[in-house]
Amino acid sequence: MTMSWFEAIFLGVVQGLTEFLPISSNAHILVLSQLFGWQDPGAAFTAVTQIGTELAVIVFFWRDIVRIISTWARSLVHRELRSSIDARMGWYIIIGTIPIAVLGLAFANQIETAARNLWLVAVTLIVFGLILGFADRVGRKVHTLAALTGRDGVVLGFGQALALIPGVSRSGATISVGLFLGYTREAAARYAFLLAVPAVLASGLYETTKIGKDSSVTWAPTILATVIAFIVGLAVIAWLLRWVSTHSYRPFVIYRILTGILILVLLATGRLAD
Repeated sequence: MTMSWFEAIFLGVVQGLTEFLPISSNAHILVLSQLFGWQDPGAAFTAVTQIGTELAVIVFFWRDIVRIISTWARSLVHRELRSSIDARMGWYIIIGTIPIAVLGLAFANQIETAARNLWLVAVTLIVFGLILGFADRVGRKVHTLAALTGRDGVVLGFGQALALIPGVSRSGATISVGLFLGYTREAAARYAFLLAVPAVLASGLYETTKIGKDSSVTWAPTILATVIAFIVGLAVIAWLLRWVSTHSYRPFVIYRILTGILILVLLATGRLAD
């Protein structure tokens, strides 16, 4: 059965709401699709709609992104620029993208099949919710992005790579690592958003080749969902950065744990199928 316009609108809103909040967009799209009796839209649909949310990042941070790219490119020629945070940020985003690119290609088949098991999704929601809560509690939260180092860039990159498992949350994993490394909540969130741009855009463009091959997901609903995800995602970025400047991640931790438990109950009672 082909995806309806209502499904596309609904899933676009879900994607925009959950991509940047540390609660896993993949998990929500998987679970909600099954709860409503819809066919799993698949990894390709999710990856393409994430292009919309990453375009929201580009629009929101366009000044930062232009400055980083410009300074990084000029630093290749002008040695005096290489110590600036913008030039270093360019390198950190590059090296931080390598882990998810390598692991994503190496385990592409498992990511699109076995990893989409709802038992696994429920457990990762709970476990990584607890990890986020612990990181938020023990992290020193003193460093700004000016303190980033090459080592931190690599470690944060491996943190992002954990999001290849549905239920982990790309932003949640990267933010957790950032908090463990001593970065402020806002700095960790900001870097998580910027770091995701190359990986998500590359993944989304790669997965575009699969849209339309499955009769359940065609281009028109996918484009609609992507546009909606962009609009909603832009609002969520602005809200979250304001929120974390004065609040902890505790509400998201509680939400993840309760959602994971609910999914386990629904699976155990047969309301959801694994």
